[in-house]
Amino acid sequence: MTDAAGAIDRAMGALIGGALGDALGMPTQLLSPARIAELYGHVEDFVAPVDDHPVSKGLVAGTITDDTEQALLLGRIMVESGDRFDHTRWVNALLDWEREVKARGSYDLLGPSTKRAIDAINDGVPPEEAGSGGDTNGAAMRIAPVGIMMPPEPLDALVAKVAETCRATHNTSIAIASAAAVAAAVSSGVSGADWRAASARAVTAARLGATHGNWVTGGDIAARIAWAQDLVRGKTEKEAIRLIVDLVGTGVASQESVPAAFAVLEVADGDPWRAAVISANLGGDTDTIGAIAAGMAGASAGLSRLPQHRIAKLHGIDLAEVRALADDLVAARKAKIRSGKEAAA
Repeated sequence: MTDAAGAIDRAMGALIGGALGDALGMPTQLLSPARIAELYGHVEDFVAPVDDHPVSKGLVAGTITDDTEQALLLGRIMVESGDRFDHTRWVNALLDWEREVKARGSYDLLGPSTKRAIDAINDGVPPEEAGSGGDTNGAAMRIAPVGIMMPPEPLDALVAKVAETCRATHNTSIAIASAAAVAAAVSSGVSGADWRAASARAVTAARLGATHGNWVTGGDIAARIAWAQDLVRGKTEKEAIRLIVDLVGTGVASQESVPAAFAVLEVADGDPWRAAVISANLGGDTDTIGAIAAGMAGASAGLSRLPQHRIAKLHGIDLAEVRALADDLVAARKAKIRSGKEAAA
């Protein structure tokens, strides 16, 4: 596999790995681990949500949710924006997306931080101010395209791009640190790093990301990622799930779900499907944790190492469109690498 083909394979691994984690966690999101066990035993494959599920009712097994849809949407806006991220186009795209999912009868709409920001923008607040309180995991869940487009070096440029895309909805130190960690892990994976090296780079990126945006109170993301991975290292899957649920947390708060995703990556030993399975059984924000963990794992593993028979069961995603987006993002990445080398020459 050539370098270009390898980068596209790993970019596709990030996007499709994220979709697998998202879809597997779709029916179990918001449920407790006990309720998941009662309904499904141990989730090992795509299952349908219960009829009275608060956000997933009516979806068929294997359906992606807002995590994947917004990641692909962000990727398209980045490609169309060029070097300067178009905040207006991004906000309008989110509004159009929300109208579309409402028309489809979906209950899984914009997350709390994004919704507050868009309401503020509609009330006349400038986009750069609207996201000043956004501290939940919406930025981290959809950030993979930034990691694909931006090379891991220079790291400050990658983190600056993350912060730029967060500004309208998640312009806080916690959200940017979380998204920077995930983007750096994906970027490192696309460059060929294994999941361990990618995790280490993520911690460094989180420290740098925390210097951007409005400071808000909460646990340090870099420290919590390192702690969460150390907490579960060497543990059985069952024991690790208990530790993640009881100590790390699986809610929408960035300081819970993002460290939880890195802990899942550790327990899964970098295997994307195992990361998706572990996430689906955690309870809480299972689809987002799964999308992040399996997406990071997929960036290092590549599409060719993902379970193809599982991918064939995904609903709500056009693989040809994802491939076209991956091609465009990798082309932009290579252009940035070339321009960086020319500037250094």
